[in-house]
Amino acid sequence: MHVGVIVRLCENIEEEIRKVQEFGLKSCQIVNWDMSLYSKELADRTLAACKKYGVAISSTWAGYSGPKVWDLVSGPLTLGLLPEAYRSQRVEDLKRGSDFAEMLGVDQVITHVGFIPENPNEVAYNGMVCALREVAVYMQKKGQKFLFETGQETPVTMLRCFEDIGTDNLGVNLDPANLMMYGKANPVDALDVIGKYVMDVHAKDGSYPTCGRKLGEETPLGEGKTDYPRFIARLKEIGYDGPLTIEREISGEKQVADILMAKETLEKLIAL
Repeated sequence: MHVGVIVRLCENIEEEIRKVQEFGLKSCQIVNWDMSLYSKELADRTLAACKKYGVAISSTWAGYSGPKVWDLVSGPLTLGLLPEAYRSQRVEDLKRGSDFAEMLGVDQVITHVGFIPENPNEVAYNGMVCALREVAVYMQKKGQKFLFETGQETPVTMLRCFEDIGTDNLGVNLDPANLMMYGKANPVDALDVIGKYVMDVHAKDGSYPTCGRKLGEETPLGEGKTDYPRFIARLKEIGYDGPLTIEREISGEKQVADILMAKETLEKLIAL
């Protein structure tokens, strides 16, 4: 295992990649929500910056257009491929994200697919599975893995969805904080269900919800409910040897301080 960090795709991508080197890291996951940035010119600049600063791209994270509300009530109506009103456009958005990953030579593409229905007999479930299969097949033809980021569904629901999609290029970007912040699972126990599919990990921390409408709070790594010593040890047990990509969804000096603290904590745990 090794430690990486989230990088936001932007016009000033050279500066963002330089920060990875400044953190003392050599791996990043590139995240994008702006479809207009998917250009060959920006892909070439990104690759040039990575070469200059000695940074590898472990995966790309593909967002999508339309409204997005990150809570437990409006989230199912706005996020991912569950809402039928936005589904067809978002399938195309994810395909463009796949195309951009191909330009970068990256073979793992991640997204939040949305609140997969717990009940597979719901009408919406089949439509969502068909849309996800279309994206998965598109990426499969490019030799890419399609990774679902955890959080908005229980691990067993994600497992069932993989089985129903039926392609062999599906995987998990396991975000331990999200599993708790959405109230869906303990991340250590979740590995018993979906561990064999884990291909990327977000190093993030948080707490369980304290009301039925809002997510739990994100925290600095080590200050939330994730038992990171047990979590890292369990990842080792199942043979995971990929990146632990630090994600801290704030900005400014506090974000930098928390990233550096997380890096130190994770490197100690990896070395045990």
